[in-house]
Amino acid sequence: MAGTAARSDQDLCKVLDNGFVKLVDFLGGDGRAVESARVSFGSVSKGEAQDRKLIAYLLEHGHLSPFEHSVFQFHIKCPIFVARQWMRHRIASYNEISARYTEVHDEFYFPSEFRGQDRSNRQGSLPSAGLDQERMKAVYDRAIKAAYSAYKELLDAGAAREMARMVLPVAQYTQFYWSINARSLLNFINLRADSHAQWEIRRYAEAIQDVFSAKMPWTWEAWKGLNEKKAS
Repeated sequence: MAGTAARSDQDLCKVLDNGFVKLVDFLGGDGRAVESARVSFGSVSKGEAQDRKLIAYLLEHGHLSPFEHSVFQFHIKCPIFVARQWMRHRIASYNEISARYTEVHDEFYFPSEFRGQDRSNRQGSLPSAGLDQERMKAVYDRAIKAAYSAYKELLDAGAAREMARMVLPVAQYTQFYWSINARSLLNFINLRADSHAQWEIRRYAEAIQDVFSAKMPWTWEAWKGLNEKKAS
């Protein structure tokens, strides 16, 4: 891959209140998928029109291995509860910051509003005008502050970082590097940008979707068209 030194904050997209998605590096592209597919026949690019048709054909018929030769590397900052959903996507490489080695900063996710439980979908939520938002935010704020205060008190009393961190909530922000091929990234976007995914991780998936569509526009256009065709 190319060196990361040339990357800048133009590759960074802010997500939620204190999170971000940053493209660190990228290898391949639409042309790499075409080359990887045509090598089977000892062939090369046949021009944009034919290459785009080939990409659409590969996606439509499930011939997805050529897309594994393009790789995205991201730097992610998100709440731990988002990261735990994220890391269910196992065909990727992860390296996460360790609270054993570093002291946790006072950085926690504070939602702009609370959602109510979806009664027809046990794992989902819905906007609810009937919730006492001010009360809920006050309860949440107290809990976060109390947890971080306890963490600091344990450290000051001599507790090891690996044990003091146990009092911290999953709203704590974490950071990790994530390397993933285009095939697996399309699967991530398909599942996590979906309306059934949790609202918070959807914001990250949408930011990553924007990166994908910019780096592999032919693939993205064909993928989007295929999904629209299936939905109609």
